[in-house]
Amino acid sequence: MSPLAEQIEQFLGYLRTERNVSPHTLAAYGSDLAQVLAFSLREKGDGVRTEQLDHLFLRRYLAGLSKTTKKSSLGRKLAAIRSFFRYLLRRGLVSANPAELIATPKKEQRLPFHLDIDQATTLMEAPDDGEKYVLRDRAILELLYSSGLRVSELTSLNGNELDLHGGMVRVTGKGGKERIVPVGSRALAALQEYLDERGGQVSGALFLNTRGERINRRSVARIVDAHVLRLAAFKRISPHTLRHTFATHMLEGGADLRAIQELLGHASLSTTQKYTHVSIDRLMEVYDKAHPKAHGAG
Repeated sequence: MSPLAEQIEQFLGYLRTERNVSPHTLAAYGSDLAQVLAFSLREKGDGVRTEQLDHLFLRRYLAGLSKTTKKSSLGRKLAAIRSFFRYLLRRGLVSANPAELIATPKKEQRLPFHLDIDQATTLMEAPDDGEKYVLRDRAILELLYSSGLRVSELTSLNGNELDLHGGMVRVTGKGGKERIVPVGSRALAALQEYLDERGGQVSGALFLNTRGERINRRSVARIVDAHVLRLAAFKRISPHTLRHTFATHMLEGGADLRAIQELLGHASLSTTQKYTHVSIDRLMEVYDKAHPKAHGAG
């Protein structure tokens, strides 16, 4: 066994016994460091020593992986290497941590999936009049799409936080911050029908589950799932998809990004800016389909 292989084994033993990491984490670190070992044996031979692994070696290793590995996975592999070298440094087995000289790869920006307007309309109309909880389900779907609420915000709503006449809802968001969000006319009508079924205005939990208790996030996810499953053209979506859909449709409709930030309750505008990428993608798609010169014609 090479000196490097021995030190990797010692490090994994330290993680297992002293750090008490989960089996999943231990397996991930073991796999990542085994790849480093295999690369070092190919490049430097069986007698490879840890001090031979400088930042240039690590750059070559990561560059070789970059063609077939996601940036998020590269970041995890680099984190495992950094942790390994920190362990060696604390024990005086190396004089420096070469992995600290390498910047963590920036993760790919995952654009949030959203429904188009026709899909959103179809989903809003999915609850069937013959169902027992149709008015509740319709009100939940309409409010999620109309106001862009987080699921946790919707489930924590009380009846006295809803102003049907003013078309507003008072929401408690992350960090206990309150904000006032407008509610669209279709959602207001759905909410009114739901409240009428419950006997008028309520002061406690706005949305109840089948046992008459405050609804939870899992129940809301099941409600969305149940109605999406009927719509064959839809892929599976989460309640949060309706929040993305709200933001994207607002932006496409001409709303100011700052206004969308306020409506969503984002602390930072940079969080809201991801929706501009969605909109730009949509614009390019429309351009490619509609513009006569988009494909080099003529």
